[in-house]
Amino acid sequence: METSPARRGTEGAEGAMIAYRDKKIENAICFFASEHRKRAKRPLYQTYLFKYLAFLDFESLKETGRPALGLTYRAMERGPVPLEIYEKRDAYSSDLFDFSKGEDNKRLIFCKKDPDLSWFSPREIRLMKRLVETFASRYVDSRLMSDSSHEEIAAWRKTWKRKPNAVIDYSLTFDEGFAAKPESELSYPESSYLVFKAIEER
Repeated sequence: METSPARRGTEGAEGAMIAYRDKKIENAICFFASEHRKRAKRPLYQTYLFKYLAFLDFESLKETGRPALGLTYRAMERGPVPLEIYEKRDAYSSDLFDFSKGEDNKRLIFCKKDPDLSWFSPREIRLMKRLVETFASRYVDSRLMSDSSHEEIAAWRKTWKRKPNAVIDYSLTFDEGFAAKPESELSYPESSYLVFKAIEER
């Protein structure tokens, strides 16, 4: 039986790994655009999308030591902003979705087809669904969602305090100096993150 992409190993050419990551990001965007519209009864705005993606990455990091998508975030005033998406927002589209401009030039995301959830682990799918259940409401505006990201994402708070608009270091999710702990004292997420970071730096 074919193994789902989320369960395949990371061996192989670097190009294949990049393609895998891009597909996962695109399917995450499509999922949030589709499910947000169903529950909130309105299209997904760019600001909401950025917060969904940040919550997905940083909540995954806290739970497992690895971000779900591994996007690069900048600590902007209203919360973490994924640079890979932000920098191409004016012309970003795929076979799954389109970015378009609505009123006041606000960017909206529209799905073209259903997302393929086989790119995600069961844990990631549960987290994505929980985020939509929490924030996809007609009564939750972007300001409230931004405030939630400020409160819940420690790495954003630490970065914003030190240097507003700087790129966020994922390691700031954990307590200062955690990397110097004896291996036996590391939590599972801390230990897993150090392995993840070592692989990223190779």
